[in-house]
Amino acid sequence: MKKSAARLTTIASALLLGLGAASTAHAQEKFTYMTNWYAQAEHGGFYQAVATGIYKKYGLDVTIKMGGPQVNIVQMMAAGQAECVMGSSDLQMVQMRAGGVPVVTLAAVFQKDPQVLIAHEDVTKFEDLKGKTIFIASSAQRGYWPWLKAKYGFTDSQTRPYTFNIQPFVADKTVAQQGYLTSEPFAIAKAGVKANTLMFSDQGYPAYATTISCMEKTVKDRSAAVGNFVKATMEGWKSYLADPAPGNVLIKKDNPNMTDEQLAYSVGKLKELQMVTGGDAGKAGIGIITPERAKASYDFLVETKLIDPAKVKMEEAYNTAFIQDAKVMP
Repeated sequence: MKKSAARLTTIASALLLGLGAASTAHAQEKFTYMTNWYAQAEHGGFYQAVATGIYKKYGLDVTIKMGGPQVNIVQMMAAGQAECVMGSSDLQMVQMRAGGVPVVTLAAVFQKDPQVLIAHEDVTKFEDLKGKTIFIASSAQRGYWPWLKAKYGFTDSQTRPYTFNIQPFVADKTVAQQGYLTSEPFAIAKAGVKANTLMFSDQGYPAYATTISCMEKTVKDRSAAVGNFVKATMEGWKSYLADPAPGNVLIKKDNPNMTDEQLAYSVGKLKELQMVTGGDAGKAGIGIITPERAKASYDFLVETKLIDPAKVKMEEAYNTAFIQDAKVMP
């Protein structure tokens, strides 16, 4: 009897150890990603991958943290509060690297930069804006504004600060303002104002947008987790564009001010203009960064003296191995 009891105890112990090992094997690795703004459809694929369990499928317990107008997400990442962040553009991240922050860009969800200028209906092309007042944010000075000046002869004297308020534009038919393809045009239309949207990317602006950018040390020390995050994110975007409902629930939870109408408009624009699935993504997969586009971005920054090439090399600012391996086709 004693031997039998002892044997049962041994078997029970072995089963418990086995269950513990199985539990450890399926433990999710924590991973934090920080966005560049309040939760919105433009972040949909990340939220979708949380909502539908795609990150968990890849062994990750992912937290999406919102950025905002007063949040320095790169600084927070450097301080260890996030593994990776959403660069507004690859241009921004290369400049961060040139400034001494060892950040590297791994993927770019948007194949076109959604930044636009919005003008009243009498303006149909960029050339019509020469000499007109244009409201732009201070960050534009290190992004699209030098490109517009070089291409269209715009001058600093015609700019005014953009405070993310459309009222000055609504009130004055002689001015233009910056915007995001999927945001301000919707708000302006809701205000009853007829306007035209002019996209930089349609005229050769090279920037990618909505990047996955991480500290170099994170990429080196946690390469498996980073690779899984990149692939899972692109699957999240494919899923979101097919059925955004799960991701939208989490978006509205993080950002209660977000409306269903705005979400539907934004998703519609992302699809209509193939922001995620167009261009090289159609052949190489969602999130792809090609050497040619990376070089175009880098050369633009050098030509406009926004970076010193002695301080950052193109191959240091980008690491496309993870996204090339992911190959999540639209």
